[in-house]
Amino acid sequence: MIILKNHNKKVLGSRCGLLIFFLQEVKNMGKKSSLPLIYLIGALLVAIGFWCPMIKGLFGSSANGFDFIQNAKEGSFVAIGAILIIVGAILAIIACFVPQLGKLKLVFAIVMLAGAVILIIGFTTNGRIYKAIGKHLLKNALFGFYMVVVGIVASIVGAVTDK
Repeated sequence: MIILKNHNKKVLGSRCGLLIFFLQEVKNMGKKSSLPLIYLIGALLVAIGFWCPMIKGLFGSSANGFDFIQNAKEGSFVAIGAILIIVGAILAIIACFVPQLGKLKLVFAIVMLAGAVILIIGFTTNGRIYKAIGKHLLKNALFGFYMVVVGIVASIVGAVTDK
C-alpha cells in the first residue's frame, strides 16, 4: 500500500500508486520549490569548475582541480585546498537534497571557501612551479577558476539567505 502525501486515501497496488504519485509531483512542479536554488547553483558551479581547466600552466598546458591533487606532494597546501574545495562542493550538493543536513549548509560553504584560501596560499608560498604560477594567478586563471570563485560566493549567499 502506498499513502500519497496531501491525500487521505490509500492507493492499492504499487504501479498505480507510483503513477498517481508521479503525476501529482509533475502537477506540483510549477509551485514553489523547497530546494535552495542559489545555494545549489553555487555548489554545482564549484563542482563543475573543479573539473574544468582552472590554471594555465607555464608551457601552454592547463590544470584542473584533480591535477592539483595528483601532482602535489603528500600533505601540501595545494592538495589540501583542492580536496577541501571538492569535498565541500559534494557535501553541499548532498545537503540540498537531504533535509537533515540543512543546518550544515553554511559549514559546507565555509569549507569550500577555506579550501580556496588554502589553495591560493599554497600557490603563493610553495616552491618552484606553484610559486611561479601563484605570482600571476589572475593572469593565468581560466574559466574553471572563475566558476569556482562565483560558485563559492553564490553558495555563501545562498546559505546565509537560506535561498
